[in-house]
Amino acid sequence: MDLKKALTAIVREFEKNDVGYAIIGGFAIGALGVPRSTIDLDFLVPAEALHKVEAIMLALGYKKVFASENASQYVSPSAEMGEVDFLHAFRPISMKMLAEAETVPVFGKEVRVKVLKAEDIIALKLQSINNNPARLAKDNSDIEELMKSRKLDWKILETYFELFGMGGRFLELREKYGGE
Repeated sequence: MDLKKALTAIVREFEKNDVGYAIIGGFAIGALGVPRSTIDLDFLVPAEALHKVEAIMLALGYKKVFASENASQYVSPSAEMGEVDFLHAFRPISMKMLAEAETVPVFGKEVRVKVLKAEDIIALKLQSINNNPARLAKDNSDIEELMKSRKLDWKILETYFELFGMGGRFLELREKYGGE
């Protein structure tokens, strides 16, 4: 997948059509300064804009291969444009995440995109672990790398860990990474 080509095309259309978005997943972790390889793009978008998202993705040549209340996935027949996954924001907490996304430069500062804050990416990683325990090793590694490399709001993180019943893990990580 040509991440730069796909990301630039999608973000350009989102901005032109007033679709709120934030990058999440592996690419977002990399955008926040943690070296991370990824083979797809992941976005958080408001559920109320899904009709616009679908129109944009279809116009860019993607085909919808999965859709549920919480997520959708599009795949391009072009290997360059690859696979793009969307989480649908409709709960207050995910809408707050979208509203607080930060604009960061990527691709050597050539492109600027909205990315979730590190604390919110960690929250989504915790949700992923909660939904699929087989993801523990990979997602925990991402969480720890973000904790090592970023100044974080540990009060917000505590709330997220508690939300998923992982208060003990939070205490371990706060002690390990010096959170206050």
